[in-house]
Amino acid sequence: MVAASATAPRAFAVWFRDLGRWDASSFHRIQWHWPQRFMVPIGSVLRLRKERVDKAKFKFSDLQPITIHFDGSVDKRVVDVNREYSMDLWFARPGDIVVAKIDLKNGAVGIVPDDWNDVVVTGHFAVYEPDMARLLPEYFHLIVQAKFFRAHLWRNKVGAEGRKEVKLDFFEMEHVPLPPLAEQNAIVARWRKARDEIADALNRIDRSKTAIEARFLSDVGLRSIQQIPTSKAFAVWWDDVDRWGVQMIGISTLGRHKSLFPEIQLSDLCSIGSGGTPSRQNKKYFGGAIPWVKTTEVRNEAIATTEETLTEDGLKNSSAKIYPKGSLIVAMYGQGATRGRTAKLGIDAATNQACAVLSGFAPQIEPDFLWYFLISQYDNIRALASGNNQPNLNAKMIANLRIPVPPRTIQQQVIKRVAAGRAEIAREREAVENLTKSIQAEIEALILGTKSVKDA
Repeated sequence: MVAASATAPRAFAVWFRDLGRWDASSFHRIQWHWPQRFMVPIGSVLRLRKERVDKAKFKFSDLQPITIHFDGSVDKRVVDVNREYSMDLWFARPGDIVVAKIDLKNGAVGIVPDDWNDVVVTGHFAVYEPDMARLLPEYFHLIVQAKFFRAHLWRNKVGAEGRKEVKLDFFEMEHVPLPPLAEQNAIVARWRKARDEIADALNRIDRSKTAIEARFLSDVGLRSIQQIPTSKAFAVWWDDVDRWGVQMIGISTLGRHKSLFPEIQLSDLCSIGSGGTPSRQNKKYFGGAIPWVKTTEVRNEAIATTEETLTEDGLKNSSAKIYPKGSLIVAMYGQGATRGRTAKLGIDAATNQACAVLSGFAPQIEPDFLWYFLISQYDNIRALASGNNQPNLNAKMIANLRIPVPPRTIQQQVIKRVAAGRAEIAREREAVENLTKSIQAEIEALILGTKSVKDA
């Protein structure tokens, strides 16, 4: 069997001595293509570090706890300066490999950066000191993050349902290829070069997006938040205050009211509706022929398909309604960057209640012009939200947005220019995705040994 992508046969034979445990999923083995002399157990090049923090010498606020994500990235956790710690903590030194025990099955294995000091973890993590004379930590990290290796870890989790994990002894006994350091360095160097190529391409896309937005705003005489100069003090007329708040007053007075064209309230340019969610307890409400949009699918792009669908019964037994193709969506709430994002329906579809849907547009506004304007106002729209832990927008906030409305001929010119720019960005993004897939395949081939670094 070659890596994790090969199709498993319906019947196969294994030697009893090769069984780590009695489970069909554990019969699968990664088919490495390295000489046997290079294959070593992970535990032979990683030494478990158990350096307990002395509570008499260290305050919790002097330490830097970390967390490990599924992609192997490492983040610092914020520490309350007044907090004391009762649990046992262990040091992780720069260059150490840290494993999140419960999430090892997902690839949560990271490296402590060289410039991070006094890093600590709880007992939910295992800290390993790599044998630097034989193992390059970045090379080992590439092995763990390879799709086939992560799939192998996932297959070999054990325990009660809901708490299954990969045991550390299994992890330490797994054999991986350990070529000479020069070859490990060559593989890592190829990965770093590829990573830089991808980063450069993404930066070009970001610059293009910024240029398109700046040109769009310039066309109507507005500026982005980033272009607005900050002042230590400024005066405003009370009539110009839409909503109380220093940030909102600054945005509305410094960044707005400078359009070259008349501004019309959004509610006068279209109808604004919302949607709903049928009861999840009734399975008959889902899986029908009616596309149903959630805010997680609102990503400043046209929506042609949806992750979930509703049945006619689901539609009738909720506040969801079908909106026509061409309607615009604004995400009123959602985690992370979702709130304030927009989308255009490329199909007739219903939405959940977290979406504000714009339809029935007035003759003086081109829907695409309005859409591009809303995209350009992402930061401003997000700033309107209110609430504590997770601020939300509402239909009234969106309805009160003021939209610059040039003559339709100018709107159409702007649409044509923005559409051409977005099409070019889409081509660049597709090229980046293809490059990323190609590089991932190459790195995995180098790790498996099906390709030599001399040919990379």
